Amino acid sequence: MRRGLLLGLIAALAASPVLAAPSLAGQLMEVDRATAWTQVAAIPVQFPTFHPQGMVRIGDEFFVSSVEIRAAPAPDPKQPGGRDAGAGVGHLFRISAEGALLADLVLGEGDAYHPGGIDYDGRYIWVPVAEYRPDSRAIIYRVDPMTMTAAVVLRAADHIGAVVHDRQTGALHGVSWGARRFYDWTLSRTGEAPAPRVFTNRSSYIDYQDCHGLPGHRMLCSGLASYRGPTPGAPFQLGGWEIVDLADHRPVWQSPIPLWAPSGRAMTQNPFYAEATASGVRAWFMPDDNRSTIYVYDAAIAGR
Repeated sequence: MRRGLLLGLIAALAASPVLAAPSLAGQLMEVDRATAWTQVAAIPVQFPTFHPQGMVRIGDEFFVSSVEIRAAPAPDPKQPGGRDAGAGVGHLFRISAEGALLADLVLGEGDAYHPGGIDYDGRYIWVPVAEYRPDSRAIIYRVDPMTMTAAVVLRAADHIGAVVHDRQTGALHGVSWGARRFYDWTLSRTGEAPAPRVFTNRSSYIDYQDCHGLPGHRMLCSGLASYRGPTPGAPFQLGGWEIVDLADHRPVWQSPIPLWAPSGRAMTQNPFYAEATASGVRAWFMPDDNRSTIYVYDAAIAGR
């Protein structure tokens, strides 16, 4: 009897709204364009970051993918995407909580040197490395963050700009250049992947830069788009987040992120990471190239 009562008490406490950890998706659903964001930290990165692309946070450390461009692609209508391949080096940086470089894993091969948005599934970091042009090709890597070693999982006949690994199904999901197409791969136990299923992205107000998996077969994507008004001048950059249902590829939640770095760049220009807090959401942004700062913001949800 005592054992039964104890088990019942444990179950009740685990289900208690006071003790239950808030879900990121649940907290995000309460965020909108009126949400107040408060900067709580700014971490100067202590080394040249080149052009950051994707970010995850594991413990107190950051893992950031970045492309080092040594020769920018030049227009060439005879080549894929209307430009030549250029030249560069792909990196996955391991960064301390204070912004120091702990490790640098070089990824890519040949013309495929441009890493994209990355995802962490609790065991591995998933990194796409593509040619720096649309309609090209990409390599998807699985990286052990403890040893900073990489294994090739699959190759794709398109530029894959971000990937997400669904922890529940084991499926791999990717987005193309500008996130105009979704790619779904079903990975076998042997690691082999059949031809992907391809779907059109029906949301177009932002291009995704970085994406992360969420429970319930969803992903959170961050990005931006540039818009021009009726009068001449610099384009206006609008940043935003979207939660996408991986079953039907429709956005189930969207919100602008009205935050800009001192440089003028939208906070969603490059990589991001987000976690739920008791009162809302905490986000890490890294919008600037080369001399980067990781900006930390809290979004408080009204009534929490």
